[in-house]
Amino acid sequence: MKSFAKINVFLKVVGTRGNYHEILSRFVLCEQLFDEIYFERSNSFAIECDNKEIKENIIQKAIDELKKAGFSNELDEFFSSHKIIINKQIPIGAGLGGGSSNAATFLLMVNDELNLNIKRENLMQIASKIGADVAFFVSGYKAANVSGIGEIIEEFDDEVPNLNIFTPNVFCSTPMVYQEFRSNFLQYIDINAAKKMQNLKSKELLEIYKNEELNDLFAPCFKLYPQMNEFRDKFLSGSGSSVFSVN
Repeated sequence: MKSFAKINVFLKVVGTRGNYHEILSRFVLCEQLFDEIYFERSNSFAIECDNKEIKENIIQKAIDELKKAGFSNELDEFFSSHKIIINKQIPIGAGLGGGSSNAATFLLMVNDELNLNIKRENLMQIASKIGADVAFFVSGYKAANVSGIGEIIEEFDDEVPNLNIFTPNVFCSTPMVYQEFRSNFLQYIDINAAKKMQNLKSKELLEIYKNEELNDLFAPCFKLYPQMNEFRDKFLSGSGSSVFSVN
């Protein structure tokens, strides 16, 4: 099953909640870039990924949350004779939500394959416990305004221009970029700007606003990773390193 990437057309930090950051953001599904996940018969359970750089797999967290939700027996029975194969195309540390998408795709696959009959809204609740972006990918929406710490998903009837997406050979740590924002940029929070942005279509946003205005993580990302400077004229997705421009 295809596991699609996403971009953030805008991302505004609007507050903090403990160690987390409350956001308002436009998520848009990128169907031209995807990983593939499938189940294969096996004598023992394993999660096999063709990208050896991935040490901890978020799919294991998805399994753990499904077990907490009461599906241990079904999972144990199925995975006693199956393993999970992940073929990665979405770069890691790139602001494209690859890991979150993988977890969401796994939830959808296992719900269908094992006939768990979990309703979409309940699956989204499980997803929000796994990671900040997972619920969006479970939702099935092409575009949405995402708020809270990623758990509030509102479908948006969007108009998205053709985009060129490029991922530099730079790994951007999401926790470090957010920490840099909290340390040095928190005083610049602009909730009113965020509220205006949520009502505009992506095409309008990309025409009206500058890249730094659309993404509050732009400045902290470029401060932490000076090698990103050659892409300063592009729009930044999430915490980076992926950038995009309008065709």
